[in-house]
Amino acid sequence: MDNLLKFSIEAHGGLSAWDKLQRLHANVSIGGTLWDLKQFPGLFKNTRVDLNLRYPDVVTHLVDLEEKIVFTPHQVSLQSESGNTLDTCNDPRARFSGHSEDSKWDRLHAGYFTSYALWGYLTTPFLYTYPDFDVQAIDPWYENEERWRVLQVTFPDGYAAHTRTQYVYFGEDGLVRRHLYTVDVLGGAPRTNYAFEYLAVDGVMVATRRRVVAYNEVRQTIDKPILVSIDLNEVDFK
Repeated sequence: MDNLLKFSIEAHGGLSAWDKLQRLHANVSIGGTLWDLKQFPGLFKNTRVDLNLRYPDVVTHLVDLEEKIVFTPHQVSLQSESGNTLDTCNDPRARFSGHSEDSKWDRLHAGYFTSYALWGYLTTPFLYTYPDFDVQAIDPWYENEERWRVLQVTFPDGYAAHTRTQYVYFGEDGLVRRHLYTVDVLGGAPRTNYAFEYLAVDGVMVATRRRVVAYNEVRQTIDKPILVSIDLNEVDFK
């Protein structure tokens, strides 16, 4: 295992703690200007999320609508809480072909994007120990008068993710500070999210707040409105 990845795994609680866990449950509020742009303001403001920690399997309950989004990498469905299918799509990634930041979405687009993003964020950095991930430490980054160590991560084929190669920035304490990538389903839009307000849950450190913004050609954050905000409450593992 790469030394930086090993260091960060230990800082987040260690593999022995992670391997005892199977699922994560949380009340989640997701906002930001992206949802206004996509004409779904408030869709994910009040949600309950249940996800499998070993495989991208996510159920997002839209509490106010009494509906839920059921996601796996190759299928996404909109269902009533009683289980009736309202809409479904196989190969949902293909529905983003030719999309840009301004392209119109439906609820299946929104559900697919939110589900894979949450799964990736909430399993980081343990995810990178799963089979066929390629990781390597690269030059450090300096921000907020801190030195952040950087891990370049290449996802295996077949994973639903923003893009195949991503960059994760760790503070001197080993916790994730920043996560940088382009978003293929938004036409390759450059995005970076900042993780903070960590909470220890069953021995694992969880970032309960994330803020996603744009970055420029030298990877400096662009000072614009927050594109996506993610706030977790009442987090627990099973």
